[in-house]
Amino acid sequence: MSAAAGRKIRIVVVDDSALIRSLLTTIINEAPDMEVVATASDPIVARERIRETSPDMITLDVEMPRMDGLEFLRRLMRLRPTPVLMISSLTQSGSETTLSALELGAVDFLPKPTLDVSHTMQSYADDIRDKIRMVAAARLRRPSLFAASAAAAPPRVAPALLRQNAIIAVGASTGGTDAIKEFLEKLPAGCPPVLIVQHMPEGFTLSFARRLDKLCAMQVKEAEDGEPLLRGVAYVAPGHSHMRLGQGTQGFVICLDQSPPVNRHRPSVDVLFASLAAQAAAQTVAVIMTGMGKDGAQGMLQLRQAGAITFAQDEASCVVYGMPREAVAQGGVMHVQPLSQLADKVMDCLRLPHDRAGP
Repeated sequence: MSAAAGRKIRIVVVDDSALIRSLLTTIINEAPDMEVVATASDPIVARERIRETSPDMITLDVEMPRMDGLEFLRRLMRLRPTPVLMISSLTQSGSETTLSALELGAVDFLPKPTLDVSHTMQSYADDIRDKIRMVAAARLRRPSLFAASAAAAPPRVAPALLRQNAIIAVGASTGGTDAIKEFLEKLPAGCPPVLIVQHMPEGFTLSFARRLDKLCAMQVKEAEDGEPLLRGVAYVAPGHSHMRLGQGTQGFVICLDQSPPVNRHRPSVDVLFASLAAQAAAQTVAVIMTGMGKDGAQGMLQLRQAGAITFAQDEASCVVYGMPREAVAQGGVMHVQPLSQLADKVMDCLRLPHDRAGP
């Protein structure tokens, strides 16, 4: 469900804070292409407002009174699937709840301001409006409960049959938590190291890595500055830093830094891809997945020009076909594949003898 061309995006704002409801309403109504058609202080009221207004999308507070927010989202996605943008607190419990919400079908989330609320929300106005436009147009997914669903069996590939010096690099944004989960679940325990940039704030990437670690044959962890790249480990860039490939005394290491955002993101996919293009292109298989914007497109082009193998997730399986579309348009993508086949195709590229023609 999305707004028809030429019509304003109609939004229901659900938050137990009257101040947040007011600020979101002001920010949204100042944009010419969107409007708040109703607000609600809890899920019980929200249920009625949604029934009355049939909105194009909903902004939803994570922690709600009278009904658990996840239960409300679960019922909404079962009975009346609607694009949802979560508003989340930057806490450990908030990040866990938000990740669960994404698994239940929420499209994306924004951190909830915690200090000078009015000033912070106003400074986020452009991001909020951009997210609303993207969420309203996003392709809804079937819920894919992390904890409740059985992990896909990874391919039985003997480590000795895979290239020993290979590196897999993955970049994603909106919809990426689910896409990365599906991709990693299909990789074997002896897989070459995987470097992952998923656009997430600080605090969320650690929870994300821990949840993946429970589901995958590989070890999944939040990356640390200076640690060596090891086979069988997937490294998630922390939400506070760019992640680059560096050279240590005994091989490649991870380098983290807090230099300015690139493409409005830190971590940035372009930063990771560019570092791989400069130091390990011939060893790299890179994948760009679902997400809004263009982050990763320039880096993927650099990788391809330097000799890497590059993949993009296809439009039909993306929640938002932004980053892959831009990478394809710039000429950096060699192969476009549905999400369900990406892991297998990457493994095919890493098998010995290696066929540079790809899949």
